Amino acid sequence: MNGRSTRNRLLLSLCGLVLLGGGLLILTAGFDLYRRLHVAPPAGWPVAAPHEVLLSNADRIRWSDQGWWWAAVIAVLVLAAALALIWLLAQLRHRPSAVHLGGTPPPESVELPGRALSDAVTSETRSLPDVKQASAHLTGRATRPQLHVALTLTDHGLPAPVLQALCHGPVAHAREATGLPRLPARAHLNIGRHKARRAE
Repeated sequence: MNGRSTRNRLLLSLCGLVLLGGGLLILTAGFDLYRRLHVAPPAGWPVAAPHEVLLSNADRIRWSDQGWWWAAVIAVLVLAAALALIWLLAQLRHRPSAVHLGGTPPPESVELPGRALSDAVTSETRSLPDVKQASAHLTGRATRPQLHVALTLTDHGLPAPVLQALCHGPVAHAREATGLPRLPARAHLNIGRHKARRAE
């Protein structure tokens, strides 16, 4: 299990526990289990009897006449929506933990760790002439990965020769190693202090 899956499971488990606790709290009061089981709920318990509600009318309108109330409500809703959007985009930028060699997993599936392939491409790219710094990572599915390479050239480095060396070197070797019929690659070149350029 990779780090992303672990975080997702922890987040979903936490949300599930909160919803389960709230549901049990309401059901316990709705079926009047406290009285039937002769159990006294703690003082200040939000819902303890069938006729009680989670939020009374007084609680709902307590701060509605305050100037900051609606601004705070809107801010909380916007923050929740932004966090949900960030989480969704993170899922769409999924990085496969392994790549199925050959493109489709056969019965005896052979997998290459995605980190190992990324590290190999990074190491080989850094050894290219006129490359000052480089990093690589995979996105997409295990059977249809995409390779992303970011390079920083030296002050006298030219994009065209470096891009050609990248395509015929690290990218070509990655395609040969995986045996994939198609391995799309995108390179992001940064030339010294000049504006970054993209190449595909």
